Amino acid sequence: MKFLNSPHVYLALTTFIWGGNAVAGKFAVGHVSPMMLTFCRWGIALALIAFIARNHVRRDWPVIRQNWIYLMLMGGVGYTAFNFFLYSGLQYITAINVALEQAAMPVVIFIGSFLLYRTRVTGFQILGYILTLFGVLVVVTAGDPLSLFASSGPDLNRGDLLMLFAALCYGGYSTALRSKPQMHWQSFLTCLVAGALVFATLGIAFEASFGNLIIPTTFQGLLVVVYAGIFPSLVSQGLFIRGVEALGANAAGLYINLVPIFGAILAVALLGESLFYFHVVAFVLVAGGILIAQNRTAPKS
Repeated sequence: MKFLNSPHVYLALTTFIWGGNAVAGKFAVGHVSPMMLTFCRWGIALALIAFIARNHVRRDWPVIRQNWIYLMLMGGVGYTAFNFFLYSGLQYITAINVALEQAAMPVVIFIGSFLLYRTRVTGFQILGYILTLFGVLVVVTAGDPLSLFASSGPDLNRGDLLMLFAALCYGGYSTALRSKPQMHWQSFLTCLVAGALVFATLGIAFEASFGNLIIPTTFQGLLVVVYAGIFPSLVSQGLFIRGVEALGANAAGLYINLVPIFGAILAVALLGESLFYFHVVAFVLVAGGILIAQNRTAPKS
């Protein structure tokens, strides 16, 4: 059982659940709108975590009051904005593409950690990041990365651009976890979820004003909301925070490269999506990137 109580296991389970989140978001299309899904999942998550963490929140209240702006922004950017862009992207592209394009997040973490904290990295990590980024480019350009240099440019889908914004949001959030105030992880997660719900409340007002609001009334829509509210919202976020605390943002961020693999497997198995040759090439690049980068990691960031 000691093996299960490991940050590596925490992070592997995190990425498996995140891979399932992309598939759940695809099931949500037409049954619940992106921001409504984001609002519902954080509402469920807050109801659960606030009860579980109530004693820790009371003890950490002075720290929470002192850092409330940081906590609100972390929840708004890392949880609400990220999931809104992800669920919106799924309106236009496949769950496989969404899962693969999340592999750009470790690159954002690497750049952010260097710019903000001057975090050292090894040559193996840099090579791993480059392979990962190239794998993302293979997916975005449908197997033709040279089209980036063509005069007309690549034929990018709106969903691909939305996923770029999603990667920037979560990569920035993961980098900023280094500045986490000294408080229990349950209190920290409760505050982030509360911040996410506040921003999501504002978001559904905008979504409704454009006539795009879809309230979940079908069984499929409600099932997606319940899954998203418990597993990607609470279980995986808590595991990810524990993993970052133990290994540092750079090393923990590398595990995000497993999201494309888990997500693609689940998309093919549950959604019946087609797996093209360029997806396979991207898998190899992403898997190779994480193996090389994990070969020798930099000091804990």
